[in-house]
Formats: sequence, C-alpha cells, structure tokens
Amino acid sequence: MLNIIKSGLLIVLMSVFLVFVGSVVGGTDGAMICFAISLVFNFFSYFFSDKIVLASYGAQPADPNQYAWLHEALAKLATAAELPVVPRLYIIPMAEPNAFATGRNPKHAVVAVTQGLLNSLSHDEVAAVIAHELGHVKHYDILIQTIVAAMASAIMWLATIARWGGGFILRGGNDRNNSVIGWLFVVILAPVTAMLVQAAISRSREYMADDYSKKLMGSGEFLVNALCRITGAENEIIDEQHGTAISPSTAHMFIYSPKTNFLFKIFSTHPTLEERIDNLRK
Repeated sequence: MLNIIKSGLLIVLMSVFLVFVGSVVGGTDGAMICFAISLVFNFFSYFFSDKIVLASYGAQPADPNQYAWLHEALAKLATAAELPVVPRLYIIPMAEPNAFATGRNPKHAVVAVTQGLLNSLSHDEVAAVIAHELGHVKHYDILIQTIVAAMASAIMWLATIARWGGGFILRGGNDRNNSVIGWLFVVILAPVTAMLVQAAISRSREYMADDYSKKLMGSGEFLVNALCRITGAENEIIDEQHGTAISPSTAHMFIYSPKTNFLFKIFSTHPTLEERIDNLRK
C-alpha cells in the first residue's frame, strides 16, 4: 500500500512539475501542447512495444513441448493472479539471466525470459521471477510508465525550447517569467528533476512487483535467491562479454539492472539488490 501511495504522489508531483515548467516557458497552453504531442509518440510505443522489444532481442515463442514446465508454471501463476488470460511466453536467446513483461494490458501481456535465466535458476526461482513480471502486468505498469514517460518527454521538450530562447518567444517577451534564474532552472534542473521522479516511480513499481511475487509464491525467499543468482551469474557473463547485451533504452523493463555505481543508483529505475532483499524479508 505504501508503494501505491508513493507512486500516486510522484505521478501528481510530475504533473504539477510539468504545468510549472510549461508556465515558465510557454504558459499552461504550451505545457499541454508539448504533453499532447509526447503522449501521441509514447502511446504509439505503448501499443506496439511488445512487438518492437521482442523483435529487437530476437525473442521466439516458447515451444510448448520443450518448455512444458515453464508454460505450466506461468498458467498456474496467471490463474492465481486472476489475470483474464495467460500471457504469451517468449524465450530470448541471451546468456545473461533476465526477464521482462510487456503488452498494453493484461489481455495482451507477454512474459519473456532469457535462456540464461533458465540455465542459471531452479524451477521455483524461475517461477518467482515470472510472478514478479505478472505483478507488473497486474498493476498496469506498462500504462503507468507510458504516461510518466510522456510527461517526462514533454518536460525535456520544454527545456529544449527554453534553451533556444523559445520561452521568451512564446510569452512575447514577458520579463516576469523569463528571469535568468527561471531560465537556468528550466534548462538545467527541470530535465534532471523529471528523470529523478521518473526513476523513483519506476523503483516503487519494482517494489510492488517484488511484493506480488512474494504473495503468489507464498514466500519472498524464492525471489531473493533468484535475484542473488541473477546478480552473480549476470556480472560474470558481463565481465566475459566486456559489457551487457541489454540496450539502455529497454533496461528499465528487465527484472534486474547490473549497474551499481553511485550516480547510476540515483537515476536507476531499479532498487539495489540489498534494498530489494530487505523489502522482501521485512
């Protein structure tokens, strides 16, 4: 419940922040225009993200015979989650152990797991990861992230307009809202603030998905073990490959993000491994 409230408050904060930045740059109308344009682009991604991301990673439908136990586990968890249909199941030919869920709503959901995940985890641990992904499906996280991304994109666009003097042009030279301080805030701090709020919303949704895995599995230890195994195996593979095969543009979709430096932690879409373990064991 705490994370639901936190997500709601952060979304309200992002909305208020968008209107404020818009009023500084081009008035409320300017903010709404940028938001509407951004919403169109992001909702195109919302409706076609499953096809785009699956194709980008070469994901293939999981063979019902070869992966019978995996289909059975997904069906059992989807029933426990009271989803309207069992999500489609895909396998990503990647050595790194990871997984993600996509699709515009529970009726069009997809769960994708990497081959590395199946090779590194036990069946119960894989089930815990799938339960986490079903948490994202159940909570409509794809829709929420799309709306938040649209607001963040609008703020970025407004900052770009301000950087090139658009705010002065849009407001007809109104000195009151075009002070140097206001301009610097919009150009420098607004994009950073939008990214921070967007990342904070994503982290709260990850906590909710972790909690949902704990609920479906009856214990958080299955996901704790899975995350620990994923961390160790993925870091080893990344060292051998001299980098991750996961694109930064889609890293937020996966259950685990391997980077842990301080700067990344601030802007990370995922809580740290330690924070997630503490949450699952509290």
